[in-house]
Amino acid sequence: MFFQIFLRFVSNLSTIVTGFLSVVVHWIPVLKKYMENTHQKKVIFSKRKSLLCIAPLLTTVEETPQIISARVRGHFPKWLNGCLLRIGPGKFEYNHWFDGMALLHQFKVEKGTVTYRSKFLQSDTYKTNSVHDRIVISEFGTLALPDPCKNVFERFMSKFEPLAITDNTNVNYVQYKGDYYISTETNFMNKLDIETLEKTEKVDWSKFIAVNGATAHPHYDKDGTAYNMGNSYGQHGSCYNVIRVPPEKVDLGETIHGAQVICSIASAERMKPSYYHSFGMTRNYIVFTEQPLKMNLWKIITSKIRGKAFSDGISWEPQYNTRFHVVDKHTGQLLPGMYYSKPFVTFHQINAFEDQGCVIIDLCCQDDGRSLEVYQLQNLRKTGKELDQVYNSVARSFPRRFVLPLHVSLNAPEGKNLSPLTYSSARAVKQADGKILCSYENLYPEDLEEEGGVEFPQINYGQFSGKKYQFFYGCGFRHLVGDSLIKVDVVNKTLTVWREDGFYPSEPVFVPVPGTSEEDGGVILSVVITPNQNERNFLLVLDAKNFEELGRAEVPVQMPYGFHGTFVTI
Repeated sequence: MFFQIFLRFVSNLSTIVTGFLSVVVHWIPVLKKYMENTHQKKVIFSKRKSLLCIAPLLTTVEETPQIISARVRGHFPKWLNGCLLRIGPGKFEYNHWFDGMALLHQFKVEKGTVTYRSKFLQSDTYKTNSVHDRIVISEFGTLALPDPCKNVFERFMSKFEPLAITDNTNVNYVQYKGDYYISTETNFMNKLDIETLEKTEKVDWSKFIAVNGATAHPHYDKDGTAYNMGNSYGQHGSCYNVIRVPPEKVDLGETIHGAQVICSIASAERMKPSYYHSFGMTRNYIVFTEQPLKMNLWKIITSKIRGKAFSDGISWEPQYNTRFHVVDKHTGQLLPGMYYSKPFVTFHQINAFEDQGCVIIDLCCQDDGRSLEVYQLQNLRKTGKELDQVYNSVARSFPRRFVLPLHVSLNAPEGKNLSPLTYSSARAVKQADGKILCSYENLYPEDLEEEGGVEFPQINYGQFSGKKYQFFYGCGFRHLVGDSLIKVDVVNKTLTVWREDGFYPSEPVFVPVPGTSEEDGGVILSVVITPNQNERNFLLVLDAKNFEELGRAEVPVQMPYGFHGTFVTI
């Protein structure tokens, strides 16, 4: 019985962790001033006394369930018709940024006009907390306290009750069999009516396959087949599982019916699996990065008894290397090659593809995995020099490329670079023990260091996911939240930047022009918010080619800084 409780409880771990990681980002104190009248021109660097306070961006807001019209300045292309759906925390009676109750945002763009609405996700966690007017269900960085109405003995005994698993799915929109779900990293997802923003069903992964959750960043084949990864915990240790969900429904009432685990990868340490937030996929392979950001299952299982949050069980252990696992997604076979690199942490993959017998994977990487500890709300709400100190303690994230040669013979020479790619300086060298040590290629110019690195990477996914590509888009982090939008050319290693002082853009979403085959033929959408109560938040639309602003749709509504989203064409 205890072991069953242990398994159930451990699944929660994945969940909370997701929220936090979804938005790990890094920066530097050097600030840039753009020349007047443009966001894209050369900048002059100058030191600023301290970072601007962003506490209003991390404060509980009211939902806006009734549709309101936005004020459009400039223009939105007439071909751009659909909904930008965003999600993130909206109620902040917690300790950690990633714990806030999920708030759903909908920007509807139609024939040049824009409307907005928002609603709190009516999850069971949200409803339970609302009824009791306190935190009843623990989140990633916040432990729910015992009922104050109970006596001392009852409160003590409550520490030994099984933990309820949160269904506060506040990380990302995902799609299975044509339906949209809101996901975090627990075993629960919430199915959503994207028109009304109403939850229609709660779905439990563990009812379909033997996993204790799944990431909020699945990948999709052209036919709609979805792939994801999730952990499982059992008598023989922890496993990382590759999941496949078929593209079509047999019955209209189906959710993730037919989901299968096609491959299980044993954790290097039985009771200390790695945390991961996403994974890579090419046309034929799944690429999983096992990194030295460890989840101590025993600490997580006993966290309630010890009076600690789940996050207390996650630690950065750089004495271990990072390892890449490659799985044939058609057969489910794990390839025998053992690919390693020096320790690093990644939360978001950029893209992966195949070329000349190699898998190439591009990721946003950090050399220090302790950033999660920093994102306590009390840290983010500081001002002046104290806020600067918090910012300076966070590692920055930079795009890197690794090359994994797939067909390494037993007679391959030791100490020689096995990568045949002349366009990449990334190396893969066979060691005496037969392992392949991989060293990365930086995919950016030095200018990116002054932008604070980059996170929330997005590409032209529909046309270039799993293929050789040239561009990706992300947020620059000269603050603890994104303060710029960046287009990175990974071939020429150049940057184009959009910035407006005092405003903080969200993850950029690429929307292609209908019928185009150009990789950057389209627009970038981003929700831009400000702590300045005299200014309005807005939906920004940029030309993806030159990063020039086409228009903005201003909304007189307070919004917190969020995580991820998607654009759904109508």
